[in-house]
Amino acid sequence: MKKKDGTIPASNQDKVASIMSSAQALMTVYTKATGAFICIHDHNYMPIPGLFEEITTKRNTCLFCIKYKKNIVVKSCWDLCANPCREMHINAIRESYRFGGSYTYMCPIGFMFWTSPIYLDGQFVGALMGSGFLGIDSGETYTRMHNMCEGAVSEAELKQMLMQFPQGEPRKIKAMAELMLFCAKSLSIGSEGCHATMKRRVEQQSDLSVKIEALKNQYPPGNPRPEYPMDKERELLQALQRANTESGRQILNEILAAIFFTNPDQFKYIQYRAMELAVMLSRTDTGSGFSAEAALEANNQYIKSIQEAGNIEELTDVMYQILDDIAAQILNYQGIHHASALKKAERFILENFTRRISLEEIARTSGFSAPYFSTIFKDEMGENLSSYLNRLRVEKASYMLTGTNLSLGRIARACGFEDQSWFSKIFKLYTGMNPGKYRSQGGKPLSKIPEIRFSSGSAETLRGVNP
Repeated sequence: MKKKDGTIPASNQDKVASIMSSAQALMTVYTKATGAFICIHDHNYMPIPGLFEEITTKRNTCLFCIKYKKNIVVKSCWDLCANPCREMHINAIRESYRFGGSYTYMCPIGFMFWTSPIYLDGQFVGALMGSGFLGIDSGETYTRMHNMCEGAVSEAELKQMLMQFPQGEPRKIKAMAELMLFCAKSLSIGSEGCHATMKRRVEQQSDLSVKIEALKNQYPPGNPRPEYPMDKERELLQALQRANTESGRQILNEILAAIFFTNPDQFKYIQYRAMELAVMLSRTDTGSGFSAEAALEANNQYIKSIQEAGNIEELTDVMYQILDDIAAQILNYQGIHHASALKKAERFILENFTRRISLEEIARTSGFSAPYFSTIFKDEMGENLSSYLNRLRVEKASYMLTGTNLSLGRIARACGFEDQSWFSKIFKLYTGMNPGKYRSQGGKPLSKIPEIRFSSGSAETLRGVNP
């Protein structure tokens, strides 16, 4: 989404501008609710110009360091780059989007900071940052500030300045950081679950790093590299057949660690080995009852996902999803059916179909990957997910058209359609007439959504969806 030079493509600039505008409005409310000082950064880690007046007040303690450590009085956003702690703040933002969550830290003079990343279509486009609370005793902060300004600010002025910064209780800072993360997630567009994905990938890489480090100690530089662990493949298949998913994940870790260790900086080759492993796993006899065509389609989707992985973190995540898919099929064969997992997905759909939701987001709630969820959903329902969602939204719209006086535009948005034109097209496809004509003719509320067979009572639940 971002170009190699770090700029945002013209096609996405309007979306980013909209995100930043919404961020300003949301952070105004956040400030009033928490008393925190707020700064919003763009994808280049620069404070956005729209908040320049707000961030150049005495509540911004960074101005003190810029003035007395760099001898610069801030008059523009570029002057803020002189902040002696700029690298610290940038590294904190990077850590927040690397972990996919909030990151809390303290600056050298003792003020607490916390930050959360904002995404657009899975790519980092900015960050929220909060501060305004002391992390240490005010007397210690006074001493540090006094030493920095070398007496240029009187004792009375410094103490008066510090009076506006309350002590940051750890639980309060944590709560404000979590609230900011919630705000960042709500601002992120087309990136549902991105924060959770990033966090999951970091945990995966942490586990892998331990095993790779062990291999480095076992095979120091200059010594022969270890051979590919064929025996581990057999152990992995045996663990899956025993439905021991946790053991399977540990063995997969060992195999991936060996591949990464023996082939550093050869990502394409690593992808090929991952494809071989995926094909081997996909041929496991799961007893799921899927047709050969469905199994082949799942296998093709696995390979496609591996090919689309852009780095080691994404590739590792794909391999874990493949393992989890196959383990789920085996568990299903052994009597642990899909019903519980798919019922979670059903509940999520019913609670969220009035907004834009993706296959990946729904699949995640079930605990399955998108390819596997798509396969079992179509197998259970006899139609794909997008078709099912459209039917559900049309049914909801039919109630609103006959039971309310809301405009077509408001009904479209309330039912999860991106715009009124798309709403009219889909509504006519399923009813044979456009929404306006349906309303004028007093059409009866529809009730044609097929029963979800994996959850008892689903048809009644769906037919009860009213505005």
